[in-house]
Amino acid sequence: MPLLEALYFDGHSARAQAVRLALQDGSLQAFCPRGELLWTRPAAQLQWPERTRHGQRVIHLADGATLQVADGAAFDRWRAATPGATRDSWVVRVQQNWPATLAAVLVLLLLVAAGYRWGLPWAADAAVAVVPASVDAEVGASGLQALRQYGLQATALPPPRQQALRERFAQVLRHEGDAAVPWQLHFMAGGKAVGPNALALPGGHIVLTDEMVALLDGREDTLLGVLCHEYGHVRLRHGMRALARFTLLTAATSVALGDFSSLLAAAPALLGHLGYARDAEREADAESLRLMRQAGLDPAAMVVLFERMQARTGGGAAGMPIALASHPHDEERVRLFREAGR
Repeated sequence: MPLLEALYFDGHSARAQAVRLALQDGSLQAFCPRGELLWTRPAAQLQWPERTRHGQRVIHLADGATLQVADGAAFDRWRAATPGATRDSWVVRVQQNWPATLAAVLVLLLLVAAGYRWGLPWAADAAVAVVPASVDAEVGASGLQALRQYGLQATALPPPRQQALRERFAQVLRHEGDAAVPWQLHFMAGGKAVGPNALALPGGHIVLTDEMVALLDGREDTLLGVLCHEYGHVRLRHGMRALARFTLLTAATSVALGDFSSLLAAAPALLGHLGYARDAEREADAESLRLMRQAGLDPAAMVVLFERMQARTGGGAAGMPIALASHPHDEERVRLFREAGR
């Protein structure tokens, strides 16, 4: 009967007692160094420690007592040589097997990638689907108020020009029929901070800056294409979907990486949100193509937007580098509209 040296703690005192352990007939027996039997416990009631490369082994008894074995290798040999001793679970065997561990890491990475690519967007879109339109309206109204407080000013565009653009855009959307969603077109002055821009907020709010109108002077077809793009955001509820996706992505990142205040935790959420935003921009570009064709407008007119934006920036890209931008790269979008025009 193999014996194993251990220290016994009865759970009531910090004093350790040297014992020798043996397993026989489904019971763990403890002997004093002189060979006298001290006690017997059913082996099935014990909590056996997992096998690890380093560290001592601790056996937990049902009454709160513990047995500590400093020599982990000796404990493993004793367990292996003792008939009736519990064997390693499949989890422990996998942990001790490098190929299995690497395979588990690979599966985990695939699950994380699938969750990021499909799981989080699906969960966010499912949540938005049950959110009533009244919530969109409240969020959009708050967004408009924030724009007025942080940068955008009252428009200087003459009211007749504003009304003409609204009416012309309404004519473009008349082909939507019953599928049309409510929308409101707001004009604001972007100033140097915002410049030529257009954006869509939840609740059907579309904001067009005076600078964008001036940039596309003489090309009403291009300006209407820009409005079609923003209407695509409105119709597909991209604002609410982006809010839900970023919230879920932020929560998932903080759970995976811990303290979200650190750059390490913030960077994946930021880059993930920008990736989702680029997908939304591609969807809005597709909506713009559809609406322009439906209204008899040439989609290639949108190329003018990028040409004039590049001319305004001195020949550089209209936006930020793709790795840090919420829009796809200019070349990708120009190619899309140019080929659609052909």
